[in-house]
Amino acid sequence: MIIELLIAILALGVLYVAASLKVVRQYERGVVFRFGRVQQLTRGPGLTMIVPVVDHLRKVNLQIVTMPVPAQEGITRDNVTVRVDAVVYFQVADPQKAIINVEDYLFAVGQVAQTSLRSIIGKSDLDDLLSNREKLNQGLELMIDSPALGWGVHIDRVEIKDVSLPESMERSIARQAEAERERRSRIISADGEFQASRKLADAAHVMSDTPQAMQLRLLETVVEVAAEQNSTLVLPFPVELLQFVDTVKGGGRAEAARSQEQRPAAAEEPAETSDAEAPEAEVPELPEHTAEHALPQQRSGGNGEPAESPDSEVVGTA
Repeated sequence: MIIELLIAILALGVLYVAASLKVVRQYERGVVFRFGRVQQLTRGPGLTMIVPVVDHLRKVNLQIVTMPVPAQEGITRDNVTVRVDAVVYFQVADPQKAIINVEDYLFAVGQVAQTSLRSIIGKSDLDDLLSNREKLNQGLELMIDSPALGWGVHIDRVEIKDVSLPESMERSIARQAEAERERRSRIISADGEFQASRKLADAAHVMSDTPQAMQLRLLETVVEVAAEQNSTLVLPFPVELLQFVDTVKGGGRAEAARSQEQRPAAAEEPAETSDAEAPEAEVPELPEHTAEHALPQQRSGGNGEPAESPDSEVVGTA
């Protein structure tokens, strides 16, 4: 009977010790509640002991928690409908606040992250969501970290993971990107042509000053053509002969221009001399008897009858 009692006491002692001993891991902290009141001393990692039935130990994980934020649909400031999802990295900084000040800090942080993500979508443009994500991540981190500090939670970082656009907007962005690449390619091609033309102009000036350079260039062309397997024979044409032909053509054109200028001048000179040196026409003198016979005709009246002479009037009166 005594032996059985000792065994029972020993079993109760073992159960008591087992119930009072607790193991706290390295990445955890223990918050002890004694009769419902929190103890100021937080239990660190290792083996710790509590009073069974009187104390209650709650463990809090201090590791960084990776929480994905579900995709949130919203309208940007430039009226584009998008779906944005993000990921939040946070850890518990004060275990007592994380247990006492909020019922479930994981759920609370998730809800704040979703509402903050919707808010940041409405305040941003589409270009900012696509290209300026670092600034948006910082703003989103501040929006989530402000209420989380009262819960004993520290937001380490927030990252916008993906931005989903409508198909029509994706096609528009693709066309815009293609047009931008086409513009850059044309600018680069035009710049290359401009530089090549300047180099060719410099080479032409050098060859015009030194005809031997032109001869060397022709010989190089012959070597390049002869290196290929073809039946075409290229003979260099002397540059001096071309210059001579150009000189002859230029002289002939100059003489033709001079002759055309002299022909109108020669045609105008005789006309001027004929008008200036033409002798005045002499009026022939009439004989006296012709003049006398012409006087009665000049004295005739307007109706064709001869006018009466004053001599005839005198004779009639006599």
